[in-house]
Amino acid sequence: MRALFSFMTAVFVIFGLLAFAAVKPPDKLVFKTAMGDVTFLHATHVPRVKGDCAACHDKLFPQSAQAPLNWKAGMHKPAEASKTSCGACHVTGGAAFASMGNCVKCHVKG
Repeated sequence: MRALFSFMTAVFVIFGLLAFAAVKPPDKLVFKTAMGDVTFLHATHVPRVKGDCAACHDKLFPQSAQAPLNWKAGMHKPAEASKTSCGACHVTGGAAFASMGNCVKCHVKG
């Protein structure tokens, strides 16, 4: 009985770890804008929140590749005022550089 319990526990742990490892975010997301494309790199942002996906998902962005991001042109001021999307961190006094005056840090003209 103990052997069966140990085996079943091991199976659940292994499958749990495999399922967790399979949930890998996309390396990058590219947003097309008139001011130049914005490339979001998970590798840059995830360490800043110590791997805590809940820091952004789902309160700032949906955690689904199929869900719309509700991104739109002219979003900086509303996002900064309401501390939503990028404006949650990229605002004066926020956890990351403020977007104002730093356009080229995100927007790259191709």
